[in-house]
Amino acid sequence: MSDTLQYSIVDGIKCYSPEVASDYTDYPDSGFDLTDKNAESSFWVSSRNRLFKGIVQRHLAPTGKTKFLEIGCGTGDFIHQIAQNENLEITGSEIYLKGLVYAKKNLPNVDFVQFDVTQGKIGEQFHIITAFDVIEHIENDGAALSNMSQMLNRDGVLIISVPQHMFLWSKLDEIVKHKRRYSRRELVRKLKENGFEISYATSFVFILFPLMLISRLFDKGRDQSPSAEKALEKRVKFSDSLNVIFDLFMRIDEFLIGFGASLPFGGTLVIVAKKR
Repeated sequence: MSDTLQYSIVDGIKCYSPEVASDYTDYPDSGFDLTDKNAESSFWVSSRNRLFKGIVQRHLAPTGKTKFLEIGCGTGDFIHQIAQNENLEITGSEIYLKGLVYAKKNLPNVDFVQFDVTQGKIGEQFHIITAFDVIEHIENDGAALSNMSQMLNRDGVLIISVPQHMFLWSKLDEIVKHKRRYSRRELVRKLKENGFEISYATSFVFILFPLMLISRLFDKGRDQSPSAEKALEKRVKFSDSLNVIFDLFMRIDEFLIGFGASLPFGGTLVIVAKKR
Protein backbone atom coordinates (compact mmCIF):
# COMPACT_ATOMS: atom_id res chain seq x y z
CA MET A 1 0.00 0.00 0.00
CA SER A 2 1.27 3.48 -0.87
CA ASP A 3 2.41 5.76 1.90
CA THR A 4 0.53 8.86 2.96
CA LEU A 5 2.47 11.85 1.67
CA GLN A 6 3.62 14.79 3.79
CA TYR A 7 3.29 18.37 2.60
CA SER A 8 5.13 21.66 2.71
CA ILE A 9 3.66 25.11 2.05
CA VAL A 10 4.68 26.83 -1.21
CA ASP A 11 3.06 30.14 -2.20
CA GLY A 12 0.33 29.49 0.34
CA ILE A 13 -0.57 26.08 -1.15
CA LYS A 14 -0.07 22.66 0.42
CA CYS A 15 2.48 20.86 -1.77
CA TYR A 16 2.69 17.09 -1.35
CA SER A 17 5.02 16.63 -4.35
CA PRO A 18 6.97 19.92 -4.63
CA GLU A 19 9.81 18.33 -6.61
CA VAL A 20 7.56 18.00 -9.68
CA ALA A 21 5.44 21.11 -9.19
CA SER A 22 7.09 23.05 -12.02
CA ASP A 23 8.63 20.53 -14.41
CA TYR A 24 5.69 20.33 -16.89
CA THR A 25 6.81 16.92 -18.12
CA ASP A 26 3.26 15.69 -18.73
CA TYR A 27 1.38 18.86 -19.68
CA PRO A 28 2.37 22.09 -21.46
CA ASP A 29 2.47 25.06 -19.09
CA SER A 30 0.86 27.22 -21.80
CA GLY A 31 -2.23 25.02 -21.52
CA PHE A 32 -3.14 26.61 -18.19
CA ASP A 33 -3.01 30.11 -19.70
CA LEU A 34 -5.13 29.00 -22.64
CA THR A 35 -7.70 27.27 -20.41
CA ASP A 36 -8.07 30.23 -18.08
CA LYS A 37 -8.50 32.56 -21.04
CA ASN A 38 -10.95 30.50 -23.10
CA ALA A 39 -12.81 28.09 -20.79
CA GLU A 40 -15.98 30.18 -20.51
CA SER A 41 -16.40 30.47 -24.30
CA SER A 42 -15.49 26.87 -25.21
CA PHE A 43 -18.37 24.58 -26.20
CA TRP A 44 -16.26 21.58 -25.16
CA VAL A 45 -15.51 22.86 -21.66
CA SER A 46 -19.11 24.01 -21.14
CA SER A 47 -20.61 20.71 -22.27
CA ARG A 48 -18.14 18.62 -20.31
CA ASN A 49 -18.79 20.63 -17.16
CA ARG A 50 -22.57 20.30 -17.49
CA LEU A 51 -22.29 16.55 -18.01
CA PHE A 52 -19.96 15.92 -15.09
CA LYS A 53 -21.87 18.25 -12.76
CA GLY A 54 -24.96 16.13 -13.33
CA ILE A 55 -23.06 12.89 -12.72
CA VAL A 56 -21.52 14.23 -9.50
CA GLN A 57 -24.93 15.37 -8.22
CA ARG A 58 -26.34 11.88 -8.77
CA HIS A 59 -23.66 10.41 -6.50
CA LEU A 60 -23.83 12.72 -3.49
CA ALA A 61 -23.89 11.04 -0.09
CA PRO A 62 -27.49 10.46 1.12
CA THR A 63 -26.85 12.37 4.35
CA GLY A 64 -24.35 14.98 5.47
CA LYS A 65 -21.60 16.51 3.39
CA THR A 66 -19.94 14.65 0.53
CA LYS A 67 -16.14 14.84 0.58
CA PHE A 68 -15.07 15.50 -2.99
CA LEU A 69 -11.60 15.46 -4.58
CA GLU A 70 -10.80 16.46 -8.15
CA ILE A 71 -7.51 15.05 -9.42
CA GLY A 72 -6.01 17.30 -12.10
CA CYS A 73 -8.28 20.27 -11.46
CA GLY A 74 -6.17 22.58 -13.66
CA THR A 75 -7.38 26.16 -13.33
CA GLY A 76 -10.48 25.08 -11.40
CA ASP A 77 -13.06 25.54 -14.17
CA PHE A 78 -15.08 22.44 -13.18
CA ILE A 79 -14.91 23.15 -9.45
CA HIS A 80 -16.26 26.62 -10.24
CA GLN A 81 -19.45 24.88 -11.46
CA ILE A 82 -20.03 23.02 -8.18
CA ALA A 83 -18.46 25.34 -5.60
CA GLN A 84 -21.84 26.71 -4.46
CA ASN A 85 -23.19 23.25 -3.60
CA GLU A 86 -23.44 23.28 0.19
CA ASN A 87 -23.54 19.47 0.30
CA LEU A 88 -19.99 19.22 -1.05
CA GLU A 89 -16.74 19.56 0.88
CA ILE A 90 -14.37 20.24 -2.01
CA THR A 91 -10.65 19.69 -2.49
CA GLY A 92 -8.98 20.39 -5.82
CA SER A 93 -5.59 18.90 -6.66
CA GLU A 94 -3.15 19.52 -9.49
CA ILE A 95 0.42 18.37 -10.03
CA TYR A 96 1.55 21.73 -11.43
CA LEU A 97 1.51 24.90 -9.35
CA LYS A 98 0.75 27.16 -12.31
CA GLY A 99 -2.75 25.76 -12.64
CA LEU A 100 -3.35 26.11 -8.91
CA VAL A 101 -2.36 29.79 -8.96
CA TYR A 102 -5.21 30.43 -11.40
CA ALA A 103 -7.57 28.17 -9.45
CA LYS A 104 -6.86 29.83 -6.10
CA LYS A 105 -7.27 33.29 -7.63
CA ASN A 106 -10.65 32.35 -9.10
CA LEU A 107 -11.87 30.34 -6.09
CA PRO A 108 -10.14 31.68 -2.95
CA ASN A 109 -12.42 29.78 -0.55
CA VAL A 110 -11.75 26.33 -2.01
CA ASP A 111 -9.03 24.05 -0.63
CA PHE A 112 -6.44 23.42 -3.36
CA VAL A 113 -3.38 21.17 -3.00
CA GLN A 114 -0.41 20.28 -5.20
CA PHE A 115 -0.15 16.51 -5.52
CA ASP A 116 1.30 13.79 -7.78
CA VAL A 117 -1.23 10.97 -7.60
CA THR A 118 1.33 8.38 -8.74
CA GLN A 119 3.49 8.96 -5.65
CA GLY A 120 1.02 8.09 -2.92
CA LYS A 121 -2.08 9.48 -1.26
CA ILE A 122 -3.02 12.46 0.84
CA GLY A 123 -4.26 11.75 4.35
CA GLU A 124 -7.99 12.01 3.74
CA GLN A 125 -10.80 9.74 2.57
CA PHE A 126 -13.30 10.92 -0.02
CA HIS A 127 -16.75 9.83 -1.16
CA ILE A 128 -16.24 11.08 -4.73
CA ILE A 129 -13.00 11.42 -6.70
CA THR A 130 -12.99 12.78 -10.22
CA ALA A 131 -10.22 12.66 -12.83
CA PHE A 132 -11.31 14.34 -16.05
CA ASP A 133 -8.82 13.91 -18.90
CA VAL A 134 -5.95 13.23 -16.50
CA ILE A 135 -4.54 9.70 -16.60
CA GLU A 136 -3.74 9.81 -20.33
CA HIS A 137 -0.95 12.21 -19.31
CA ILE A 138 0.47 9.73 -16.77
CA GLU A 139 2.98 7.03 -17.71
CA ASN A 140 2.11 4.82 -14.74
CA ASP A 141 -1.66 5.11 -14.90
CA GLY A 142 -2.06 1.94 -12.83
CA ALA A 143 -0.33 3.54 -9.85
CA ALA A 144 -2.58 6.58 -10.19
CA LEU A 145 -5.73 4.46 -10.23
CA SER A 146 -4.54 2.38 -7.28
CA ASN A 147 -3.93 5.49 -5.18
CA MET A 148 -7.31 6.92 -6.15
CA SER A 149 -8.91 3.70 -4.90
CA GLN A 150 -7.05 3.96 -1.60
CA MET A 151 -8.23 7.55 -1.08
CA LEU A 152 -11.90 6.59 -1.50
CA ASN A 153 -13.96 5.56 1.48
CA ARG A 154 -16.03 2.39 1.49
CA ASP A 155 -18.37 2.37 -1.53
CA GLY A 156 -16.73 5.57 -2.77
CA VAL A 157 -17.13 6.56 -6.41
CA LEU A 158 -14.58 7.44 -9.09
CA ILE A 159 -15.81 9.46 -12.07
CA ILE A 160 -13.20 9.40 -14.81
CA SER A 161 -12.90 10.52 -18.41
CA VAL A 162 -10.17 9.86 -20.97
CA PRO A 163 -9.63 10.42 -24.70
CA GLN A 164 -10.83 7.37 -26.62
CA HIS A 165 -9.71 5.43 -29.72
CA MET A 166 -6.04 5.31 -30.70
CA PHE A 167 -7.01 5.72 -34.37
CA LEU A 168 -7.88 9.32 -33.44
CA TRP A 169 -4.29 9.98 -32.37
CA SER A 170 -3.08 13.24 -33.90
CA LYS A 171 -0.68 16.14 -33.39
CA LEU A 172 -3.00 17.58 -30.77
CA ASP A 173 -2.37 14.52 -28.56
CA GLU A 174 1.37 15.10 -28.94
CA ILE A 175 1.12 18.82 -28.20
CA VAL A 176 -0.77 18.26 -24.94
CA LYS A 177 1.59 15.39 -24.03
CA HIS A 178 -0.80 12.48 -24.04
CA LYS A 179 0.80 9.08 -23.45
CA ARG A 180 -2.12 7.20 -25.02
CA ARG A 181 -5.78 7.19 -25.99
CA TYR A 182 -7.84 4.40 -24.43
CA SER A 183 -10.19 1.72 -25.60
CA ARG A 184 -13.15 0.94 -23.34
CA ARG A 185 -11.84 -2.58 -22.75
CA GLU A 186 -8.41 -1.29 -21.71
CA LEU A 187 -9.68 1.23 -19.17
CA VAL A 188 -12.24 -1.18 -17.72
CA ARG A 189 -9.47 -3.75 -17.25
CA LYS A 190 -7.15 -1.27 -15.54
CA LEU A 191 -9.90 -0.08 -13.22
CA LYS A 192 -10.76 -3.64 -12.21
CA GLU A 193 -7.07 -4.42 -11.63
CA ASN A 194 -6.82 -1.48 -9.23
CA GLY A 195 -9.75 -2.03 -6.92
CA PHE A 196 -12.84 -0.85 -8.82
CA GLU A 197 -16.03 -2.30 -10.20
CA ILE A 198 -17.75 -0.61 -13.12
CA SER A 199 -21.13 1.05 -12.52
CA TYR A 200 -21.57 2.83 -15.83
CA ALA A 201 -19.62 3.50 -19.01
CA THR A 202 -20.39 5.62 -22.04
CA SER A 203 -18.74 7.40 -24.90
CA PHE A 204 -19.04 11.19 -25.19
CA VAL A 205 -18.69 13.47 -28.24
CA PHE A 206 -20.94 10.99 -30.04
CA ILE A 207 -23.02 13.23 -32.31
CA LEU A 208 -19.98 15.26 -33.37
CA PHE A 209 -17.80 12.17 -33.80
CA PRO A 210 -17.83 12.17 -37.65
CA LEU A 211 -16.57 15.77 -37.70
CA MET A 212 -13.97 14.94 -35.08
CA LEU A 213 -12.76 11.94 -37.10
CA ILE A 214 -12.44 14.02 -40.28
CA SER A 215 -10.60 16.74 -38.38
CA ARG A 216 -8.13 14.27 -36.86
CA LEU A 217 -7.47 12.54 -40.17
CA PHE A 218 -6.83 15.91 -41.79
CA ASP A 219 -4.59 16.88 -38.89
CA LYS A 220 -2.35 13.86 -39.50
CA GLY A 221 -1.35 15.29 -42.87
CA ARG A 222 -0.48 18.78 -41.70
CA ASP A 223 2.96 20.04 -40.79
CA GLN A 224 3.71 20.66 -37.13
CA SER A 225 3.43 24.32 -36.19
CA PRO A 226 6.75 25.80 -35.01
CA SER A 227 5.06 26.96 -31.81
CA ALA A 228 3.29 24.38 -29.66
CA GLU A 229 1.38 27.17 -27.93
CA LYS A 230 0.07 28.58 -31.22
CA ALA A 231 -0.70 25.09 -32.50
CA LEU A 232 -2.71 24.27 -29.38
CA GLU A 233 -4.66 27.53 -29.54
CA LYS A 234 -5.44 26.99 -33.22
CA ARG A 235 -6.85 23.54 -32.52
CA VAL A 236 -9.05 24.42 -29.52
CA LYS A 237 -10.38 27.89 -30.34
CA PHE A 238 -13.50 28.24 -32.48
CA SER A 239 -15.60 31.15 -33.68
CA ASP A 240 -18.60 32.22 -31.61
CA SER A 241 -21.02 30.84 -34.19
CA LEU A 242 -19.32 27.42 -34.30
CA ASN A 243 -19.23 27.29 -30.50
CA VAL A 244 -23.01 27.84 -30.42
CA ILE A 245 -23.68 25.20 -33.09
CA PHE A 246 -21.35 22.60 -31.56
CA ASP A 247 -22.80 23.28 -28.11
CA LEU A 248 -26.27 22.42 -29.40
CA PHE A 249 -25.02 19.10 -30.78
CA MET A 250 -23.22 18.31 -27.52
CA ARG A 251 -26.47 18.83 -25.62
CA ILE A 252 -27.87 15.82 -27.48
CA ASP A 253 -25.07 13.71 -26.01
CA GLU A 254 -25.79 15.15 -22.57
CA PHE A 255 -29.51 14.40 -22.91
CA LEU A 256 -28.92 10.78 -23.92
CA ILE A 257 -26.37 10.16 -21.16
CA GLY A 258 -28.67 11.84 -18.63
CA PHE A 259 -31.22 9.12 -19.39
CA GLY A 260 -28.63 6.40 -18.83
CA ALA A 261 -27.74 5.63 -22.44
CA SER A 262 -24.34 4.04 -23.05
CA LEU A 263 -23.20 5.65 -26.29
CA PRO A 264 -21.14 3.21 -28.39
CA PHE A 265 -18.39 5.48 -29.71
CA GLY A 266 -17.07 9.02 -29.36
CA GLY A 267 -13.95 11.04 -28.78
CA THR A 268 -14.14 10.68 -24.99
CA LEU A 269 -14.79 7.72 -22.70
CA VAL A 270 -16.59 8.32 -19.38
CA ILE A 271 -16.74 5.70 -16.62
CA VAL A 272 -18.31 5.71 -13.17
CA ALA A 273 -16.64 3.09 -10.96
CA LYS A 274 -17.17 2.07 -7.34
CA LYS A 275 -14.47 1.02 -4.93
CA ARG A 276 -14.63 -2.70 -4.24
